[in-house]
Amino acid sequence: MKRFILSSLLVALTGAAYADIQAPPASEYTATRKLGRAVDNILLGVSELPTSVYRWNSTEGNTAGCTVGVIDGVSRTAIRMGYGFYELVTFWAPTYKCTYRPPYQGSCGRSGLKEYNVWSGFAEFPEEIGFESKYNYSRLSKD
Repeated sequence: MKRFILSSLLVALTGAAYADIQAPPASEYTATRKLGRAVDNILLGVSELPTSVYRWNSTEGNTAGCTVGVIDGVSRTAIRMGYGFYELVTFWAPTYKCTYRPPYQGSCGRSGLKEYNVWSGFAEFPEEIGFESKYNYSRLSKD
């Protein structure tokens, strides 16, 4: 009886571990996440404007921040809001490579990099503005 219980416990644990391994890579992207991303891009896409101005101002100076930063920010806002409306209309369908992934994730742009590039690529969700962030840095820190 002891051998039977141990054998069945081993089979159950092996089956659970095998099922856990078999989750597809895109399983975290669902229709509800795509809908949330669409609403987020529509409502908070304007956060690209001050972020772009800040980024250009901190790297190239005040003149670039006021000119190129504003133009780049408006362009990035329009692109992000366009993707937001596109994903709002098609949230129920897996459109990008038969998944619910964002089509702009990992844009290469000028750099040729495959990962997210702050200058030319778009993250899944808009930039965060304010004091709270999921990242380890702060614009107000004196590092």
